[in-house]
Amino acid sequence: MLHINDLTYRIQGRLLFDQATAAISAGWKVGFVGRNGSGKSTLLRMIKREIYAGDEEISLQKGARIGSVDQEAPASDDSLMDTVLLQDTERTALFAEAETATDPNRIADIQTRLADIEAHSAEARAGAILSGLGFSAEAQLRPCAEFSGGWRMRVALAGVLFAAPDLLLLDEPTNYLDLEGAIWLETYLRKYPYTALIVSHDRELLNNAVTHIMALENGKLSVHTGGYDTYERRRAEARAQAASFRERQEARRRHMQSFVDRFRAKATKAKQAQSRLKALEKLQITVEPISERTQPFHFPNPKTMAPPIIRVVDADLGYEEGKPVLRKVNLRLDNDDRIAILGPNGEGKSTLVKALSGRLPPLNGNIYKHKKLRIAYFAQHQIDELKPKQSPYQHVRELIPDATEAETRSATAQLGFGPDKADVLVEKLSGGEKARLLLGIVTFHGAHLLILDEPTNHLDIHSREALVEALNDFEGAVLLITHDAHLAAAVADRLWLVNNGVAAPYDGDLSDYRDLVLAANKTPKINSTKSPTDERAISRKSAADARLALLPLKKAADQAETKLEKLNAILDRLNGALAEPGLFENQLMRATKLSKERGALLNAIENAETNWLEALEAHETAQRDAE
Repeated sequence: MLHINDLTYRIQGRLLFDQATAAISAGWKVGFVGRNGSGKSTLLRMIKREIYAGDEEISLQKGARIGSVDQEAPASDDSLMDTVLLQDTERTALFAEAETATDPNRIADIQTRLADIEAHSAEARAGAILSGLGFSAEAQLRPCAEFSGGWRMRVALAGVLFAAPDLLLLDEPTNYLDLEGAIWLETYLRKYPYTALIVSHDRELLNNAVTHIMALENGKLSVHTGGYDTYERRRAEARAQAASFRERQEARRRHMQSFVDRFRAKATKAKQAQSRLKALEKLQITVEPISERTQPFHFPNPKTMAPPIIRVVDADLGYEEGKPVLRKVNLRLDNDDRIAILGPNGEGKSTLVKALSGRLPPLNGNIYKHKKLRIAYFAQHQIDELKPKQSPYQHVRELIPDATEAETRSATAQLGFGPDKADVLVEKLSGGEKARLLLGIVTFHGAHLLILDEPTNHLDIHSREALVEALNDFEGAVLLITHDAHLAAAVADRLWLVNNGVAAPYDGDLSDYRDLVLAANKTPKINSTKSPTDERAISRKSAADARLALLPLKKAADQAETKLEKLNAILDRLNGALAEPGLFENQLMRATKLSKERGALLNAIENAETNWLEALEAHETAQRDAE
């Protein structure tokens, strides 16, 4: 389907591709990965011939149709449905010709072709795609002009999926989707009948939707079977083997050089020395790969305060009196909570976090906050509030105007902007660098609560992992809105669901929610008889009901495990305090108090462990019975 042959390409003197070669076969779904700025989007433009790279360097199967999402759908008066249907140009042309054709033979040919391409089921197919991307049946009939740019990007994505090109090119398709849309897209791409090349940093998409990974690293392309986790594991193994080989080779080189240096001048050993010298010259030099260390994120830890830090009581939240988006909200947030907020876009997730952050007062009810609570709020639209004509150094200087230049530059470097980036204008930074700068600014003075609304949209996979590590090291509370299921699973230990005007804790986990979303996206087939597919659907429904019945037991086991983990963490801190040098000699009263606390804690841990094991056993027993 697609061949890339010895491609070499520079942009502004920087080498992006260095004799890069790869081949993608028809029907493969390929995740295209690499560092931000490495050239992935440039290669997509080359494939589309927007950048000429040579007919021999990039070749496509003859007659192959290419489809991509280059920009959002136009803000026209056409309905979403019509906008998507127009993307099938052959169907549109045939219907137009059928209106005016008079030749019976041509009319027959048109109707035959319309039947071949299943033209009369097109609206149902387009509707299913739009529904999967978050548009209700009512919304599909509204004009495009009524929707924002982000929603029109979804319409454009729906259009290219509906057109079903032979080679589908997608560049970060989940960036403008919510978690529900991302889950649907994974399923759709997995079943896509043609070839797809997808630039993405979404680990879940790269694990669940693709058959191969194509990696761009140091100007070279390599194609690997399987998803991203498989690729990453094999890559780590290969690097470990290369490092081991390099060490053995260097040891051999040192040994041979030592022999040459010692015996080159001795007549009796001169012949052997010359032989070793020739072998040394022929010894292959293995180049150590360029370091890819990702600059870490760092969020200052807050002082602990008594819980709860926020309590929402019977609150109606919204923007217009009498028209609340969310009704009768009752939620509690403690100082060590890690919560991911689930729910389709447009249902009120951003409304909820704006209210919690103090940016939106409740219409009714109350939101109580700890009087010393500091909140750091990050949302993607705030990136536009960065000053394009200022550098990261200048942004940081505004935060600490009384600091010396050395102190300011040190603080700028801690945000990830060292000497090579500190003085670059914001307008010249990449999307990922702007997101990093904004995260650093909003958390600069420390916070008890981080509210992060889609923080990963411009971050590559390595930066996302660095963000996960930083959030897990952070000792305050975290509220996440994200389409990145991997980030949510790695950081959050509780879930809230916002849907149908209600915001409440969700008892299941992300796997349960994924099943819920996929079940909601299934559209029943119109058939008077029960098919094997119907039976499988009934079986899946029964399995889903059985999992639902197990949720209370699973929740009890998870809560017991969380409590045990927290108690063990406290024990670790007590053990550390008791191990302080000179504690019993110089602070006997404190040492005695800590020892008593440790004894009581050990009893509590024993009880918690018993409760956890009993809850776990109850859940596993019920699970076996259900199977």
